[in-house]
Amino acid sequence: MSTGRPSTSELNEINTYKGQERALRAGRLGTVGLLLSVLAASAPMLVVAGVMPTVFGVMGIVGQPLLYVILGVVLVLFSFGYAEMSRHVHNAGAFYAYIARGLGPTAGAGASLVALVAYSAMQVGIYGILGFEVSGLFATYLDLTVAWWIPALVAAAIVGLLGWLKIDLNAKVLGVLLIIECALVVIFDIASLADPGKEGLSMAAFNPDTLTGAGLGTALCFCIAAFVGFEQAPVYAEETSRPHVVVSRVMFLAVGYAALFLAFSAWAVTVAAGPGSIVKAAGEQGPALLFGLTESRLGATFTDVLHVLFVTGMFAALLSFHNVVARYAFAMGREGLLPAAFGRTNKSSGAPASGSVLQSAVSGAVILAFALTDDKPAGDPTAPVLHLFTWMGNIGALGVIVLMAVASLAVIVFFVRRGAARHQAARLVASGLAGIALVTIAVYTVKDFDILVGSGPGSALSWVLPGIIALALIGGLVYGLVLRSVKPEVHARIGLGNEAFQLEKAAESETTAAV
Repeated sequence: MSTGRPSTSELNEINTYKGQERALRAGRLGTVGLLLSVLAASAPMLVVAGVMPTVFGVMGIVGQPLLYVILGVVLVLFSFGYAEMSRHVHNAGAFYAYIARGLGPTAGAGASLVALVAYSAMQVGIYGILGFEVSGLFATYLDLTVAWWIPALVAAAIVGLLGWLKIDLNAKVLGVLLIIECALVVIFDIASLADPGKEGLSMAAFNPDTLTGAGLGTALCFCIAAFVGFEQAPVYAEETSRPHVVVSRVMFLAVGYAALFLAFSAWAVTVAAGPGSIVKAAGEQGPALLFGLTESRLGATFTDVLHVLFVTGMFAALLSFHNVVARYAFAMGREGLLPAAFGRTNKSSGAPASGSVLQSAVSGAVILAFALTDDKPAGDPTAPVLHLFTWMGNIGALGVIVLMAVASLAVIVFFVRRGAARHQAARLVASGLAGIALVTIAVYTVKDFDILVGSGPGSALSWVLPGIIALALIGGLVYGLVLRSVKPEVHARIGLGNEAFQLEKAAESETTAAV
C-alpha cells in the first residue's frame, strides 16, 4: 500500500519528466566535497603569490589584511540572503535562476549570459598564467624551452576529460590539491611569524589608516576576486545530499575560511617583509616576493615544492571553474536558453557532457588565439599573463560582482513577493547592505579598469573589456524579450529547472484525467 511518501531510491536521484538524461546525479556531494570544490576556485596560492604582491606593490595598500576582513563581512552579509534563497531554489543555474525567480525570466536570461561569459573568462584566463609557469619550470629544472600555450592546451585537455567524469571524483582531485596547497601556505605563514622581518610582529597592516590612497578602489576589485568560488555552492545543489542544509552551510564556511586565510596570509607577508618595506619589495619582485621570503626561511627545497604547488593550485581552480561553466550551460540547455543538446548529461557519470565540451572548445580557441598573436620570445609574460590572464580574469571578476549585486536585489524582491518580508527582515537588510557595497565595488571596477589591466589612461581596452560584460547583459535581456514574444512557454520556464518539467508532467496528468 502506498504511503504517499517518496521511496529511498527516489530521494537519492532527481527524477524528471524529460528523463534521467536531463538530470544531474543527486547525492554525489556532501559538505566536505562541496566545500573543497568551491574553495578550489579561489586558488589560494595564486592569490598569495599573485594578487597580494600586486595590491601591495602597484596599489600601495599596506592594509591589505584588513581589506580581506572588510570584504569578508560584506560577503557574509550577501550570503545571508543568498544562502536562504538556496533553501528555496535548487538549480544548477544558481545566479541566473535566483535572479529569474526574483526579478523575472527576462532578467534571468540576461544574468544567464553574464554568468556564462564571466565564469568562462575567469577559467580561460588562468590557462595563460598556468602555461607561463609550467614553461618556466621546464626552463629552470629541465633546461627545455617550451612555449606557454603547449602546457596550456595540455591542461585544457586534461580538465576537459575530468569534466566528463563523476563530480565526486572531481571533488577528490580538487580536495587533495587544495589541502596540500593550503598546508604549504600556512607553513610559510607560521615561519614568517616565527622569523619576522626587522619590524617584528607588527600589527600595522590592520590599522585603518593604511587603507587610504588612490589605489583603494582598484585594490577592492583585486581582493574581492580572491573570494570568487564561495558563491558557486548553489550550482551543485542538484548533486548535493540535503541541499537545503549543505549548500548554505558551505557558503558560510567558504566565506569565513577565505577571509581568515587571506587576512592571516597577507599579514604574514607584511610581517616577513616589514610593513614599512612591503610596498617597495612587492613592487620590485612581484610574484617572486612569496618565493623569496620562503626560501630565506624554509630553504630551496621547500620553495621548489611551493613552485610546483603554485601550478597544481591553478589546475584545481581551472577544474572548479570548468565544472561551474558546464553546469550553467546544462541549466540553460535544459530550460531552452541554449540548444537542447546542452541540457543532457553523460549517461555513465551524470556529468553535463555537452557543457563540458563547449567550455573545452572555448578554452582551446582562446588559448590558440592568444598564441597566434604572441610575437614575443619564449619566457615573455606579455601574452599569457599580462594579456590573457589579466584581461580575462578582470572581465570575469566584474561579471561576478555584477551578478552578486543584482542577486542581492533579487533576493529582496523574491521574499517580499512571497509575503515573507517580515519573517526574513534581517536577511533582507543584510542583502540590501551587501548590494550597496557590491554596486560601489562594481563602479570602482569599471572606473579603474585601465589600471586593472595595465592599459593606461585613454586606452580602448578600458571600455572594450568591461563592455563585454555589458554586451552579454544587454544581449541576454534582448534574448529574454524575444523568447517572451516568440516562445512564451520557454520564457516562463527560465529559472525553474527540474521544477518546470514536474509542473509540465502534472499539467499533462490533469489534462489526461479531464479527458
